[in-house]
Order: sequence, then structure tokens, then C-alpha cells
Amino acid sequence: MPLSKESLDELIAVVVRFVKERLVPLEASVAENNEVPDDVVDQMKAMGLFGMSIPEEFGGLGLTMEEEVRVAFEFGHTSPVFRSVLGTNNGIGSQAIIMFGTPEQKKRYLPALASGEIIGSFALTEPEAGSDAGSVRTSARLVGDQYVLNGTKRFITNAPKAGLFSVFARTDPNTPGPKGMSAFLVPGGLKGIEIGRPEHKMGQHGTYVSDVVFNDVHVDKSALLGGVEGQGFKAAMQVLDRGRLHISAVCVGVAERLIADSVRYANERKQFGKPISDFQLIQAMLADSYAETLAAKSMVLETARKRDRGEDVGIDASASKMFASEMVGRVADRAVQIFGGAGYVADYGIERLYRDVRIFRIYEGTSEIQKLIIGRALVRDGG
Repeated sequence: MPLSKESLDELIAVVVRFVKERLVPLEASVAENNEVPDDVVDQMKAMGLFGMSIPEEFGGLGLTMEEEVRVAFEFGHTSPVFRSVLGTNNGIGSQAIIMFGTPEQKKRYLPALASGEIIGSFALTEPEAGSDAGSVRTSARLVGDQYVLNGTKRFITNAPKAGLFSVFARTDPNTPGPKGMSAFLVPGGLKGIEIGRPEHKMGQHGTYVSDVVFNDVHVDKSALLGGVEGQGFKAAMQVLDRGRLHISAVCVGVAERLIADSVRYANERKQFGKPISDFQLIQAMLADSYAETLAAKSMVLETARKRDRGEDVGIDASASKMFASEMVGRVADRAVQIFGGAGYVADYGIERLYRDVRIFRIYEGTSEIQKLIIGRALVRDGG
């Protein structure tokens, strides 16, 4: 059930103030130390932000898709690393349980995810399976009353801190492709789970990405998502639809932040005796960035509303994610150009955001995969 206008406005106002007063001042230190302070994470938990998309009956805020993207717009006004801390609990770490979990699985895990007591992690990608999710090789073999998992997952966000892995594995070795895949809810810390060292990344320092290796990891039958084999691929794709909209909204927020910073700098920086904001080519770059950001924001809001109405938004979520993630890259590039040499050094934070946004075109489906999804759907459905 949607929040009242007053309640939503109050939530957004709280997030705006938290981002501006608490998070923005910490951006440089978080990137330098590669760590989000525990007290900031605790504040996020207290605000209910780990459970934005989780139903109220399980301790979450139960936001609609439109409400969630409106909050994500505001979180985009600071370093994406902060959003990433709570992103998996709201998205790919919880949505499979919400959509496909048994009543027992929902009762066991959703309240802990909503409170931030445990961190969720989405373990789909492998060394030989990324964009081609149907090529997952991790196996789950039924032995008596337990499944035994073996395989390696690659580039798994929040893996070092995860208390719960949504693991996609092949339960039917004789069925190639998506139909032989199932999903499992695997608690962190089980015997046989090995977490690799965190990767040194191009951007978003303060988030952790690493390999996860499953060596004869035993889980009860109750760990099978929904209690049904063979629906892992379906679950992954439906979860990603919502996740792509959330990421699209964050891209819009970051673009708005970059535009605001660029306007502020252009008004302050003088060349030839006047602010560079007086120069038409600077104004043209700002105009291009604003128009593209507005277009992406409109796409995200309209697609979120369609999803809330119960409509199929697979193609629109892909279009939003493709456009918004490409858009924010262009906006970041223009921001560096407007700042000039100052945009290339660390003091102003623009080069950090330039690096941070590059991943948006890759995770939760590359831009190329989004184009394939859109193109195939158009051809299949006759436009």
C-alpha cells in the first residue's frame, strides 16, 4: 500500500538531510579508507533504509516502486558507495525471497534483512557465466535430505560481509541452459564457503566485491528457494527487473549531483575576466546534461508507475537502465570537462564520481545485454 503524500515527503526530507549533512562530508574519507563507518551504517538501519522495499509485515517500509526510486534519486546525490551498503538488502538480496520464497523462508530471512541484521548477497555471476546467466556451472546435488553445492562465483557484491547468499546453481546437469537452474538461500559462514580477497576496484571504494567458492557446502532442502527446482533463472530475471529500475534512479541522482556541482563551479571559476558560466559552450554542456537527466528521470518514474500497476516492465526496465547508465557516464565526462584540470585531481571529487559511475553500465546487465533484451522483445512482439 503506498505511503500517504505526507509520509513520503517526510521520508524523502529525512533522506535529503541525511545525505547532505552526514554522507557528503564523508565521501573523501570513505574512498580513502575504503570503509563506510559503522555508525553511518547503524544510522541507516535505524532509519529503516535496509528494508525500503521489504513488506511491512516483515519489518520493512514496504515502499512501492515509484516511492523507492524517488528515495534512490536522493541517495544518488552522494557517493554511490553509501547506497551500495543497503542496496542488496532492498534489491537482489531480498526480492527473490519476496517473489518466490516459501512462507517459512520469508519469515526466517526478511525481518533480518529489513533491519540490517544480516546483509544479503546475490551470487549469480561466475568466471564463465555473467551476461550469459543460463551458463551457470555451480552445481547443487541432492544427497539424502541435503543439497551439496560446489562452484565458484565471481565479483559478488558485499560477499565479505554477507549473512545470506542467494545462490544460483544447476540442479539438473542433464538440462542445459536456464531450465536446469535453481536458487538457494545459503547462510554465510557455513562450512565449505570460502570468501576471496576483496577486489581492488576502479571506483566505489568502500564497497566490497570478491569471489565466493562453495566446496561441498551442505544445505537442507528447506534452502531451495520456493521449495521448487528449476525456477532459478526465472527468479533471477524478475529480480533484476526491479534492480535495474533502482540502479537507473541512482544514475539519475548522481547526474543531478554532477550538474549542480558543475553549475556551482562554473559560476565561481573565472577566465578572461568573467565566470566560465557566461561562455556558451559551457552552457551547452550543462544544457545537454540537464536534458538527458530529465529524460532518464521521466523514463524511470513512468516505468516505476507501470510496475506498480502490475504491468510487465521487462523491456522498459532494460531501456531505463541502458539509457540512465549511459547518460550518467556522459554527464560525468562533461563535468570533468567543465572543471578542467580541477576535474582531473582528487580535491574536488569529480574524478571520483567519474570513476564511480562507470560500473553502472556493467552490473545488473550490461548496456549490450539491455539492447539485446529490448531488440528481441520488439521483434518477438512485432514492435
